[in-house]
Amino acid sequence: MYSNGRSEEVVGRALKDLARRDEVVIATKLYNPMGPRPTQKGLSRKHVMEAIDASLKRLGTDYVDLYIIHRFDPATPVEETVEALGDVVKAGKALYLGASSMWAWQFMKMLGLQRARGLAPFVSMQNYVNLVYREEEREMLPLCRAEGIAVTPWSPLARGFLAGSKPRSGAATVRARSDTYQDALGLGAEQDHAILERVEAVAARLGVKPAQVALAWVLGLPGVTAPIVGASKPHHLADALAAMAITLDAETRAYLEEPYRPRPVTGHA
Repeated sequence: MYSNGRSEEVVGRALKDLARRDEVVIATKLYNPMGPRPTQKGLSRKHVMEAIDASLKRLGTDYVDLYIIHRFDPATPVEETVEALGDVVKAGKALYLGASSMWAWQFMKMLGLQRARGLAPFVSMQNYVNLVYREEEREMLPLCRAEGIAVTPWSPLARGFLAGSKPRSGAATVRARSDTYQDALGLGAEQDHAILERVEAVAARLGVKPAQVALAWVLGLPGVTAPIVGASKPHHLADALAAMAITLDAETRAYLEEPYRPRPVTGHA
């Protein structure tokens, strides 16, 4: 659904020029609308089968390494979805399956059905986790650790908030001014700014950027494999890679976490 599929076309062309297929891991998703008709969205067998073929065509490849359901689909029986996804793997169009934000009970129900029916299982969970949103630590992260599921959090910088895109005073970045989803996620509360101030203080002490501190915190969460980094400029990727060299001790992590208070669950819709 990103740019209505054009992002896949761009990635496909770039990979042909820059790498061999066996040197890269390609992941893509399905669920969100790809057209106006009701059959062009969700996790029905029809949409699963049509979506994977359309993605492969746009990417210019015979298979993807990781096929991710973008959200849980309450309008489709879970049995139908896991059977269809299993058939995608059997057909060799995807090597592994992943899931994204949902309630832990929904994820466990799908995992249980896959296991009971001998179907290809989910191997990863891409959920919303960062210093200003930690509700996933209650159920989803322990579930993933117990089941051996890789965790690849989305928006580890809270859509740029933890990199200073929306300061308490001063001008917000272009992205922060135009990103309506920040408001949907409830970013910018008083406790968020209190956490950001501590991120900036730690960054100043370590001589690094706030974004690197925020990423290092996510990387240090038990069970996290790798955060999803939304790099829009070359230096964003360099900053993300530099975060791998930062290890936050227990005292520093506690200092960053202390202002956090429970907040409404979000990111599932």
